[in-house]
Amino acid sequence: MSTLLRGRRSQEATSREGLERRAAGLTAALEVGGDRLDPRAAAQATEVVERVGERTSIVGSHTVVALAGATGSGKSSLFNMLVGEPVSAIGARRPTTSTPTAAIWGDESAQALLDWLKVGRRHHVPAREGVDAAQGELDLDGLVLLDLPDFDSRESAHRVEADRVLGLVDVFVWVTDPQKYADARLHDEYLTALAGHDAVTLVVLNQADRLSVDDAEACAADLKRLLAADGVKDVEVFLTSATTSAGVVSLEHRISTVVKGHHAAEQRLVADVRASAERLREGVAEQEVRLGNRADQRLVEALGRAAGIPTVLAAVERDYRRSATAHTGWPFTRWARGLRPDPLKRLRLDRSRDRKATVSATDVRLVLGRSSLPPASPAARSAVDLATRDLGDRAGEGLPDRWAEAAQEAASPPDDRMADALDQAVMQTSLRGRTPWWWSIVGLLQWLLAAVAVAGLVWLLVLMAMGWLQLPEVDTPQWGPLPYPLLMLAGGVLIGLALAALGRVLGRVGGRRRRRLIEKRLHEAIDTVARERIVAPVQQVLTDHRETREQLQIARG
Repeated sequence: MSTLLRGRRSQEATSREGLERRAAGLTAALEVGGDRLDPRAAAQATEVVERVGERTSIVGSHTVVALAGATGSGKSSLFNMLVGEPVSAIGARRPTTSTPTAAIWGDESAQALLDWLKVGRRHHVPAREGVDAAQGELDLDGLVLLDLPDFDSRESAHRVEADRVLGLVDVFVWVTDPQKYADARLHDEYLTALAGHDAVTLVVLNQADRLSVDDAEACAADLKRLLAADGVKDVEVFLTSATTSAGVVSLEHRISTVVKGHHAAEQRLVADVRASAERLREGVAEQEVRLGNRADQRLVEALGRAAGIPTVLAAVERDYRRSATAHTGWPFTRWARGLRPDPLKRLRLDRSRDRKATVSATDVRLVLGRSSLPPASPAARSAVDLATRDLGDRAGEGLPDRWAEAAQEAASPPDDRMADALDQAVMQTSLRGRTPWWWSIVGLLQWLLAAVAVAGLVWLLVLMAMGWLQLPEVDTPQWGPLPYPLLMLAGGVLIGLALAALGRVLGRVGGRRRRRLIEKRLHEAIDTVARERIVAPVQQVLTDHRETREQLQIARG
């Protein structure tokens, strides 16, 4: 006996664990999917998750079985016959049943459960034993049998109450009769919605005594056909008569088997979770596209133009040539170059003139505010829109509408935030590089040549002054017919000017090289912005979609 008890408890634990795992999967799918799931299906799934938590938190091993049916189907009479007493009112006037009535078997208190069900009319069935030679022992200990209001009652409050309780019970016993077994409301609004709940659904064709045996069997077969069309395929149909008691014992023993199994509550909730997951799964695709972690070239180029990268690169090249002239130009004309505006300062991109040999953190413009780069042109903004729309379209390919719209929205961040991010990326990118070694050499040569030219000029002026003052002549060294002072002056000027011209040529070459270096840095900075602000959000939508599908798969089992 103890072995059987341990085995039953083990099965219950496994069933409870399976239910909790499925409910956790459904909860995770709702959290991850969010507003990208169908609102109506999501609301129903949320109710199911809450119902799982509430039902499993109630202590006890009761099984709630509800008799539901249309007006005049005889379910109240059948209820009284199962209870053994006239507990539920029966009469010719319709509707008779206005509120649920509960019959409880066993000594374990069902107060918490019935309070949760909000069933006020309660009847405790006295302990009784029943033995049937063909069916075996009858054990209904733990059964809570409900007689519900008619689901087709003329009173809307009765219908609402029946629907409310049907959403909470563990086992459904649908009571119909030969006249109404094909009723569209029964099949369309109730049985079709219970597709997949075969394990917790029983169907009773009551008032079978009004038909011949053959006609009753034919009705039962036709009812099974309709149930299969509703999606409730593996369900038992009992032919009963509340007048002659025919078939009631079989129904009673079947209910007893369900109660002794102690799994009906879990089976009902598992079926609910699975049905909710199936409805949500209709809004999730079988797979999603795979995007690379890096932004595509078209998007980066479009963002670069919108960020004013061509303007910045032109300013970098001009700044390099300007700096090269300042270092290597003819010393006597450098001051004129200084009157020209600094191209980077005009764009508020030059916070420091760091002259160190290597690029350091002090060279990075970590500034507050924005640069003075011109705003993106309509053509540049249009290119960004096209690139982001293309990314959103590729990400949403094959996804349901809500997910595709989410991918498109993620790929299109607000223009003002994107403009600020691009501007900060430009401002935080170092626009300088290593100081060329030849600047110092040429600059030193220029100062030496300038000194030679000045010395030659002074020498000539001294000689002219001595001649004007008619002082004794001093022998002046010559190189051929040309005196040294003249050679020093002319040579210093001419060679200095030639060296300055060479410096300008080399400055243009170096400016292009510096432009390519900074272009690479800015490209990486823009790529980072694109990945963080556009690609990553789109990737997150796809990741959420995959996780939602996986969690729904867990909920579906």
